[in-house]
Amino acid sequence: MDLKETELLGDAQDTHWYFVSKALALRRAAGDRPIRRVLDVGAGSGFFSRVLLRETSAESAVCVDTGYASERSERYLGKSIAFTKAAPDLDADLVLMMDVLEHVDDDIGLVREYVARARPGTRFVVSVPAFSWLWSGHDVFLEHRRRYTLASVSAVLSGAGLSPVGAFYFFGAVFPAAVAQRLWSRRSASRGGPHSQLRRHHPLTNALLIRICVAESAVATHNRLFGLTAFAVADKPGGNPANPQQR
Repeated sequence: MDLKETELLGDAQDTHWYFVSKALALRRAAGDRPIRRVLDVGAGSGFFSRVLLRETSAESAVCVDTGYASERSERYLGKSIAFTKAAPDLDADLVLMMDVLEHVDDDIGLVREYVARARPGTRFVVSVPAFSWLWSGHDVFLEHRRRYTLASVSAVLSGAGLSPVGAFYFFGAVFPAAVAQRLWSRRSASRGGPHSQLRRHHPLTNALLIRICVAESAVATHNRLFGLTAFAVADKPGGNPANPQQR
């Protein structure tokens, strides 16, 4: 998650349609396997870890982000959540990389680093911005290196030693409007410079966008055609999906 966008939205992040909807897609991607421990790489505010602590059997989460000013631990709904600049010993059932890979030069290398430390059966859920032709000042502002297709993000996970489970696009319902906005922003980029396209909306607009994306989330895992975000799911080979706690 981009700390820049967290700073832009402030407290509104928890109710903003984009993050609420992406959390729905994350729940679809993670599936129904039991979760006890979450490792959230590039976690930013820890929004997605809190969603999993609140809505799943997860008992604890570790959020890793080099952008943190300091390290701390706290309790959320009686569960442990830690914020650290470097990853501790990897003991997680689920590893999140939400909007992380597009920021690094060596995306395969970053995933491989965590795969090497994960136990067999660990599930990885990754989200990345979709389609290179959608590149805009939004990407420049957030310091992205690239955008992906389902095939290219799945290839990254395979190249890092994971076994792909599935991949799908999300935010397909708002895709046409977003494309039009991106194309327009290219024409006006010279006047305003690079900037994030995320912003606060009127509560009614925000609620409408959430309802649209809730409806999309019900069929999201079947979308192989288009969307603003690409999700990919993969497991480290050798584990027993029915018992993610095995050693």
